[in-house]
Amino acid sequence: MSKRLNLREFQQGLLDRLQATDTSEARVSTLGVQIAGRNWLVEMGDIAEVMPLPRLTLVPFTKPWFRGVANVRGNLYGVIDMAAYERSGVASGDVNNRVLLVAGRHAINAALLVDAVLGLRDARTWRQSEGFDKQTEYYDEHGASWRKLDVHGLVEQAEFLQIGN
Repeated sequence: MSKRLNLREFQQGLLDRLQATDTSEARVSTLGVQIAGRNWLVEMGDIAEVMPLPRLTLVPFTKPWFRGVANVRGNLYGVIDMAAYERSGVASGDVNNRVLLVAGRHAINAALLVDAVLGLRDARTWRQSEGFDKQTEYYDEHGASWRKLDVHGLVEQAEFLQIGN
C-alpha cells in the first residue's frame, strides 16, 4: 500500500526544495498573487494552503465581499473575495481563481479569494518607494508594481471580522 501524503506536507516539501536551490542566506518567502488587476506579495508564513476555489455555501445577510463558507477536509472556512473587500471589483470565479487558506497561527478559519497565483517572488532586490497611503510599493525588474498584503493586520480589522450586514 502506498503512503498517502497530506497536501499541506507536499506543498511545504515543494517549497523547501525550491528554497534549497537559493544559495543566499535569506530565503524567498513571498507568494505573488493578483487581486483586481493589482500585484500583491503574501508572506508564505501567513498561508496554510493554496487551492482552487471550492464549492461555496452562500450565507444570507452578509456583506457583498463574503462569498460564503467552504468545507475543506471537514473544516469550515469563510471565503472573502479580496477584490470586493478592497472595493476594487469582484473575483471572476474563473478557473484561475485561487483561495489562500489563512495559516492556523492567526486563529481564524478564513480563505482569501484571489484572481490568480503568480508564483514565488523574491522582492529583496526590487526598488521600493512609499505610496500615497504610506504603504511600501515594490517594483520588479520589469517595472511592475507590487504591494505586500498584511494578513495579520487584515484578520484583526473590525470590518473583516464583522461579516453581517
